[in-house]
Amino acid sequence: MAHPTQHPHIVVHSPALDGSRRVTEDDVTLGLASHLDDVIEILRLADLDRIEVEESDLIEWQGGGPDDWPGMAEHPED
Repeated sequence: MAHPTQHPHIVVHSPALDGSRRVTEDDVTLGLASHLDDVIEILRLADLDRIEVEESDLIEWQGGGPDDWPGMAEHPED
């Protein structure tokens, strides 16, 4: 059986109407993010900064991935 401290279940929830996304660990809200950098900072403050935010299987992205932030300016990729 896996220990929760070894494998936290992080969820970045679907965007709210204002574009922010709630970040939770199990049933605890860690913070609100409006950008990927916010998710990284929220995890750092929760002592979870060893997680690779964009590639980790420990993070469940709901309603879009790490590049989906409604309201963010679109930057064309060249």
